[in-house]
Amino acid sequence: MASTHLDHHLALLTHLRGILVALGEAELVEDDTHGLFLERYDELLVELPKDPENSLYLGQDLISQIFHRYPQIAHLVPRDLLWFFGGDCLHFMPDEEIELYQNLDERRYEAEANGQPFDWTQEKQLLALPPESPKH
Repeated sequence: MASTHLDHHLALLTHLRGILVALGEAELVEDDTHGLFLERYDELLVELPKDPENSLYLGQDLISQIFHRYPQIAHLVPRDLLWFFGGDCLHFMPDEEIELYQNLDERRYEAEANGQPFDWTQEKQLLALPPESPKH
């Protein structure tokens, strides 16, 4: 189940990479170090599956840099990535959102401890519902 969790975040990183590439292709990047940034980003995509624990710092650094280097796409950065990498990335999340992700992680750990399947996306949608909404 942990690999499914990692796979979810790798898919989000791959999607975000596509956005970064498109940004460069559209010549919306004024910085000539965009190619070097993408090389470091690719390094993260290679290293994260091999060594998730030691890749967290690189992920934090790169995601944080996106907010500073490419503010025009900051709203396109998946919120799940901010939580996944944690650290400085949490500065880009409001307290209410951090609380939602804490609850989501608690549910995930409980499901894993009980050997139950856990659908991150579905659980996130359920937790985001207003309190008066029926939750099945």
